[in-house]
Amino acid sequence: MTWLTVGTDAVLGVFALMFLLLWFQHKLRAFLAGAGVVVAYAVSEVVKLVVQEERPCRTAPSIAECPAPGDWSFPSNHSTIAGASAMAIFLLHRTYGWIAVVCAIAAAASRVVVGVHYVHDVMAGLALGALVSWGIALLLKKKMPVKREEADAPTVVMQRLR
Repeated sequence: MTWLTVGTDAVLGVFALMFLLLWFQHKLRAFLAGAGVVVAYAVSEVVKLVVQEERPCRTAPSIAECPAPGDWSFPSNHSTIAGASAMAIFLLHRTYGWIAVVCAIAAAASRVVVGVHYVHDVMAGLALGALVSWGIALLLKKKMPVKREEADAPTVVMQRLR
């Protein structure tokens, strides 16, 4: 295995670490954001049942070990998880979010470079993951009450001038 194949899985560990760090600040919201990633993965698996595309490693040499037959290529599960994680992290914390976006793109690109996915597989996976995660976040935002200190615009009380 090369650093690229190990790096793809390591990026998923980076996302888990970011969620853990965000847990201390956001508790329930971080947990629910992680749950959105699980939903995105499940949606990806359903799409794979409908679109049964063979992997490029079946017809061309690849750096990584080719998954077993029946483990379809479209969309990329790694990219779906990466896209969903990046969106969830971005919605919780902008700075960590930008780091997560770069990591997600790198993880998706590495799946193409090692030869286990086509470019459209990883692009679809990133988009699918990000959209599902964003949609879950919107639904949860409507259901969860906003704490006063988390409101979008802080309230400023000024003393009356005499």
